[in-house]
Amino acid sequence: MNIKVHNMNKFLGCLMMTAVSTVAFAQGGTNSPYSQFGLGELSYQGVSQNRGMNGLGIALHSGNQVNTANPASYAHIDSLTMLFDMGASVSLTHFQENGQKKNARTGNFEYAVGSFRLFKNVGASFGIAPVTDIGYEYSSSSYLEEVQSKMTSTYVGDGGLNKLYVGAGVRLFNSLSLGFNVGYLWGEYSRSITLASSTAINTLYKHYHADISNYMLDFGLQYDLKFNKNDMLTLGLTYALGHKLNSDVECNIINSNSTTSKADTTKMVVSNGLELPHKFGVGLAYKHGNTLTVGVDGEMQRWGSISFPTEENGTYQLKSGALKDNYRVTVGTEWVPKYNSRRLIDRIRYRLGAGYMTPYYKIGNIDGPKQYSASLGFGIPIQNQINARSYVNISAQWVHQAVDGLLKENTFRINVGITFNERWFAKWKVE
Repeated sequence: MNIKVHNMNKFLGCLMMTAVSTVAFAQGGTNSPYSQFGLGELSYQGVSQNRGMNGLGIALHSGNQVNTANPASYAHIDSLTMLFDMGASVSLTHFQENGQKKNARTGNFEYAVGSFRLFKNVGASFGIAPVTDIGYEYSSSSYLEEVQSKMTSTYVGDGGLNKLYVGAGVRLFNSLSLGFNVGYLWGEYSRSITLASSTAINTLYKHYHADISNYMLDFGLQYDLKFNKNDMLTLGLTYALGHKLNSDVECNIINSNSTTSKADTTKMVVSNGLELPHKFGVGLAYKHGNTLTVGVDGEMQRWGSISFPTEENGTYQLKSGALKDNYRVTVGTEWVPKYNSRRLIDRIRYRLGAGYMTPYYKIGNIDGPKQYSASLGFGIPIQNQINARSYVNISAQWVHQAVDGLLKENTFRINVGITFNERWFAKWKVE
């Protein structure tokens, strides 16, 4: 007879690991002053495999790797497999402005996701990942001749959005797959500005804050066009629902006097002031057997249709025109010399990628920084007596963003992820 073994203890263990990751998850993946605009720096979506190709993933699917860039890919998870993928990163950023240079380092837990087969032609996924990131602290000074005083402005911000999701993908026909993710979106929006003079006794402090707790929903489609046994072209489409976040944004302006120890506080609130845009994606990928994959992704987010809370001339209200639609284009490839070879070196996955993204916010009346990026990655098999299917994925990424006359940033990031691939659902034959 055949007995199908479901290792429930291991499955519950993965869920517990995700829960622990949720508790430990903290923003800290950026130190860019540009993250003070909008809802912060947009985080890269996808796992370690995607990051080696600079985020490529809308048209990719595999039976032994999780791909959160398109939920339709869950339908292709191998029936014997339980996947679990965790990743972290370390970054070094070089800042340059007006002849001044500075370096800063950050380290961050990036994501934890899992995926498994539910039924025939139906797969599922769950996990936690960042959506946006806010993290900066800097100051600027100027000398005012008319009052013979040095004015110092200090800017501090932290927070961002995170998501905890579950999703499913179903293969309707041999060529068509559909999928969705639904999840819990949470985070904090916190920015402050302090204006202080070296001679004046008054200090002006402005603090902008919001707690965010809402939902997220996105959908995906993949269609395979097979030319022969080894060659296939896949079209991928994604859509993420834009909606209000039901979050009130506060602006507190405090004018304190160091002599009298008194402070005048003005509090202004914009009700339901934060919003996510509709997001559209399209991808195309060519795959030759298990050896070569080449693809291109394009994404558009409709930030331009969103009004954003802005403080001007003593008022705090929603303002249109502060944000703009942004676009991202990514190209990438993965190559495996000999997929079925017994030699570990022949099964290493080599990855390359490059991308370009336009800004989604404005700085005053000018556009924010355009972003150029490139990546190089490797997927190294974990070879031991009981497992030859898991991988250590390592990638290096360079990101450049700048605005003429303002800050220039060059970030070098190392991403490390581990994809655990276990055969939990095997059938054992008992004689």
